[in-house]
Amino acid sequence: MTQRVELATVRDRLAVDELITDYAVAVDDGDWAAYRSLFAPDGRADYRSAGGIEGDAGQVAAWLAESMRFFSMRQHLIVNRRVHFGVLDQDAGDTARVQADYINPMRFAENGDGSSAPDFVCGGRYTFGLLRTYDGWRLREVVVQEKWRRLPDRIPPAVVD
Repeated sequence: MTQRVELATVRDRLAVDELITDYAVAVDDGDWAAYRSLFAPDGRADYRSAGGIEGDAGQVAAWLAESMRFFSMRQHLIVNRRVHFGVLDQDAGDTARVQADYINPMRFAENGDGSSAPDFVCGGRYTFGLLRTYDGWRLREVVVQEKWRRLPDRIPPAVVD
């Protein structure tokens, strides 16, 4: 490999890493406009293994907005990122696949006991499919494979609108 190719690969890896981090921050902060902006126009997400839905970025963002309102604290930790670049239309490096593990502690909005400990923790693996666009790297596919979850000993009262 030439130095130019190696530098381009490093830049792409950093951009992909930033996109995955932006994804976690958007979900944790409840910034659904930012969440949608991370996806390519045909981007989709599949949260069915975690009890969610599968759909385009707008549909999933709406479902997440409704589901996540029950949690006052969310903190995705996405680790062990494995990045593999692919080929699209004979152009090396226009696609990427990322597998990454996650752990996600959350606290119910109506905790009531003053505790700062999470009430709900889950973990698993993400598979991200990425596409290089004119606007930079974007998500084309997000698949959540929840492997475990720990529920609270007590269930908080239902949140009333």
